Amino acid sequence: MVSTIGVLLVDDEQLIRAGLRAIVDSEPDLAVVGEAADGAEVPGLVAKLRPDVVLMDVRMADVDGITATAHLLSATEKPPKVIVVTTFENDDYVYDALRVGASGFVLKRARGEEIVGAIRTVHAGESLLFPAAIRRLAARNGQVTGDGLVRANLTEREREVLRLVASGLSNGEIASALFLGVQTVKTHVGNVLAKLGARDRTQAVIKAYESGFVKPAE
Repeated sequence: MVSTIGVLLVDDEQLIRAGLRAIVDSEPDLAVVGEAADGAEVPGLVAKLRPDVVLMDVRMADVDGITATAHLLSATEKPPKVIVVTTFENDDYVYDALRVGASGFVLKRARGEEIVGAIRTVHAGESLLFPAAIRRLAARNGQVTGDGLVRANLTEREREVLRLVASGLSNGEIASALFLGVQTVKTHVGNVLAKLGARDRTQAVIKAYESGFVKPAE
């Protein structure tokens, strides 16, 4: 029996929500469990509906996606994964949402298969990494603080893994690049997240750029 992934749609445009609902509900393993027109509605709906993934519009009139994401992830014991939905990939709001814990972002113009693929990816525990976009956002928004903390906390192997994560490689691709087993890579990634105090791979990559450990030009 296929396990259904519950999705909460949060967007202040009804037509956008309708389009997303049509895409999500067309998949046998996905289902829209609820909708919200503003970030202020999110905590109550999450508590009531227990979605697995929230598709969160980044710009809303009252409570925006950044504030809603930050509150949701800090105040909920077992929060759902959050995917930010945005019109422009270079939107500064996207970077702020990723910093507070969103697992990634999708564009409103993305194809249906890209959106459902993103939902399945974050539900499986992976992060949606778009290295080029994150590099651009980090270059514009990041405050380089010096990479001493990263270097002091991580072993040389963990530094190698972080650099490859920042380039967008999956665990399998990192394993091939470093001639390691996939489980070993997962262990290294887990150690990197723990040492950096990062919720997921996306936050680890942001910390790598903001510390200067990985340069935006790399």
